[in-house]
Amino acid sequence: MNDERRFGADEQPCLSVRHLSKRFGAGCPHCQAPDVRLERNVCPVCGTVHAVRDASLDVYPAEIVGIVGESGSGKSSLMRCLYFDEQATAGDVRAQPYDGGRENLLSLSSQQKRLVRNTVLGMVYQNPYLGLRMDFSSLSNIAEQMIAAGERRVGTMRSRGEELLCRVSIPVSRMKDAPRLFSGGMQQRVQIAKALSNNPPILLLDEVTTGLDLSVQAAVLDLIQQIRRDFDVSMLVVSHDLGVIRMLADRTLVMLDGQVIESGLTDQILEDPQHAYTQQLVYSLL
Repeated sequence: MNDERRFGADEQPCLSVRHLSKRFGAGCPHCQAPDVRLERNVCPVCGTVHAVRDASLDVYPAEIVGIVGESGSGKSSLMRCLYFDEQATAGDVRAQPYDGGRENLLSLSSQQKRLVRNTVLGMVYQNPYLGLRMDFSSLSNIAEQMIAAGERRVGTMRSRGEELLCRVSIPVSRMKDAPRLFSGGMQQRVQIAKALSNNPPILLLDEVTTGLDLSVQAAVLDLIQQIRRDFDVSMLVVSHDLGVIRMLADRTLVMLDGQVIESGLTDQILEDPQHAYTQQLVYSLL
């Protein structure tokens, strides 16, 4: 598919992913053969689950790339591999802001991966309990992220935390409250503030509006758009909801059974879907 961009031809992607795969199980000659057909994403011979199969994508500076697909399509597994929550089985991932894109991030040491997690990438999980310490104050959650990146000045952490929590509309009177006392929408906003604490150039957002009321979803989506404008960050946004992707994403990838089955400008995907599954998604939105 023609993949025209609003970026200059000489501009380099800030995040480049090539042939990333994640499987649960040892695999066998049948499921590791080229162009093999699996039952959904499960090998009928050995039962290995191929959560992500040979996925490739680029994210350019200040761009939002959406990944859409049904539950079990592999989109969240892809995000967990990029953030090192899970170890990819194979692949090549490079980040321009880390080292100019010279080294495969998947081959870094544990210490280097922690540095990437704390300074290059910011993660917002679908379940806030994965991204926040629910019994710490919101300010302490942000301070913890800054300490992990090497910050030791209490005043700097406090002022940065207050600035970010104000930016995501957490009242000053509640900044010392624990996230467990907040609504789901407020917890997601605290997660976003924490993810921004060290000024990462790339944000990973995994189903951040799932389970929220429609009015709260709208507020979170408006916040994400505002962050892109104000912080000039790149984002990879995962959702099963094409409406969310339509609102946010410049380009979109569609995943099914662990594979990227279609990609292109979001307008192209919506107006002229090529794959039968994408057509089904688009028609369900109308």
